[in-house]
Amino acid sequence: ELSKYQELWQMLDEIDANTWVLEPANPTEARGSAMRRIALGNQVYLQAELSVQNPRAVCSCRLLGPEREVAPLRQKYNQNLHRWSPSKSTLTNLRAVLDTDFPSPETTEKEEFSVECGVCYAYRLASDGPAAAESFPDVVCENKRCGRSFHHSCLYEWLRTLPSSRVSFDTIFGECPYCQEAISLQGS
Repeated sequence: ELSKYQELWQMLDEIDANTWVLEPANPTEARGSAMRRIALGNQVYLQAELSVQNPRAVCSCRLLGPEREVAPLRQKYNQNLHRWSPSKSTLTNLRAVLDTDFPSPETTEKEEFSVECGVCYAYRLASDGPAAAESFPDVVCENKRCGRSFHHSCLYEWLRTLPSSRVSFDTIFGECPYCQEAISLQGS
């Protein structure tokens, strides 16, 4: 039964060894998770989820960070998706599709990529409830001079307390706690 997961674990081990994996915190101990949040640059991350049944298939990718940084990567991803080859490893394919090298433990320090929330000043935020997962700062102020990161829940609570914030459908509109530029957040 375990042998059918060997290829998945090989793909994850390659990612873990050659990139800065920020989530899960201890990737080698997180064999049950096929998801990795990988640092691409300052406040830019790739959240990749490999297929358990077919780890060489195109994985589910989500780019996180300021839109000005993420937009070119998203464009590369969409233009280069045809480069994905099932005969190559997931990391090799991600490098080809994004047309970029990932920061590695050999050339950078992990502290360069661990960004704390601008509201609670924590990197990991434990959540309550049945899922009880940790969340990481995943909302970024789009102001080039600010660029602060926030946990979704922290920023939501901050915006709810401001009398100047307004809600339209499932989006709350307000001001960044640091630079007072307009910022919006979907969902609660």
